[in-house]
Amino acid sequence: MEKIVVCGENKYKFAGMEDKAIVVSDDRTELVSSSLFAADADVIKINNAVILPGFADVHVHLREPGFSYKETIKTGTMAAARGGYTTVCTMPNLKPVPDSALHLKAQTEIISRDAVIEVLPYGAITVNEMGENLSDMDKMSPFVAAFSDDGRGVQTEEIMLKAMQKAKSLNKIIAAHCEVNELLHGGYIHAGDYAAKNNHAGISSQSEWQQVKRDIELAKKTGCAYHVCHISCRESVSLIREAKAEGVNISCETAPHYLILDDSMLKEDGRFKMNPPLRSPDDRQALIEGMLDGTIDMIATDHAPHSAEEKSRGLKGSAFGITGLETAFPVLFTQLVMPGIISLEKLVWLMAISPRIRFEIPLRENDFTVFVINEEYEVSACDFLTMGKSTPFEGMKVFGRCIMTVYDGKVVYRA
Repeated sequence: MEKIVVCGENKYKFAGMEDKAIVVSDDRTELVSSSLFAADADVIKINNAVILPGFADVHVHLREPGFSYKETIKTGTMAAARGGYTTVCTMPNLKPVPDSALHLKAQTEIISRDAVIEVLPYGAITVNEMGENLSDMDKMSPFVAAFSDDGRGVQTEEIMLKAMQKAKSLNKIIAAHCEVNELLHGGYIHAGDYAAKNNHAGISSQSEWQQVKRDIELAKKTGCAYHVCHISCRESVSLIREAKAEGVNISCETAPHYLILDDSMLKEDGRFKMNPPLRSPDDRQALIEGMLDGTIDMIATDHAPHSAEEKSRGLKGSAFGITGLETAFPVLFTQLVMPGIISLEKLVWLMAISPRIRFEIPLRENDFTVFVINEEYEVSACDFLTMGKSTPFEGMKVFGRCIMTVYDGKVVYRA
């Protein structure tokens, strides 16, 4: 039997696949096999394209409820589908903050109505993310991917200890935004050469790694499953590497922009402003090494859309955050896979498999995405489906264009 994939009017023959076929008809798929992917991080090559497991991003901001002028669950998940994602976990800095079952319901009702892919919400660690009192973690636990106060570091050791103890009892992950407020000093980019030369207020790496160090000790004490969000500096990589060697239940993520860019590439433009900031070239190299040796478990986008006006005020005045769902794979494929820094299989592991293992998110056998990989094109924010158009990768020439994403057997994106 001939094995083919049908994508629109294009038919792609499988190479050496036995008893496996996907047929797309009327935006549904039929999978002929027990499983499309025979092994973790399988890559199926079909002429000029690859079929990959649906990506999972454990760190996105869908902005709804509360900030729908920046993004909605509908537009954010459409953008995710265009980027090859079939699962995203959405952060809790919303209005209302999901710190109780009632406030969480305000979000999950919109997800049920509008999401085109799987959306798993985070519950807040503390009430209103203020770092003072624990949220209603017990009642939210069955309905959330993990707990986080993303956007803010939990400042007191006492509260973080209580949060880890509670999360441990609920068998849930604490996903920490690590940032020591008293070390920020009004900074908005990395405290490095660019900041010094251009008279910008800098954010030190210590503001990140100092809290990572504190939390590692608390994770040792409690046995809590601890995950560090968006690491950006070499000290964080070293601390996490050492903690893993000691058997601490710890994982971490970094984002595409920290692997591809550094502060030597900054421009006086709000699309280069994110938190944590782009660090030094040495930090970027340390992150790549951490990715290669397994210290860094996964790549998450920290997709954080804002309005055009909020991102138009330069490095100092613009809001922190960039969009990332639609650029992650092409940028990483072009900058890391094509030069031979990592294999395509390793990238798929970091984007699709490892996040699911750590956060216990099943991969459906009919969740997959198809990318054409031999055609160069230019990143253009005007093509994005997300409402946020601010990306530091604007104008970059890349390979890897998504032509189809299938979630739970349904075609959710087709080029």
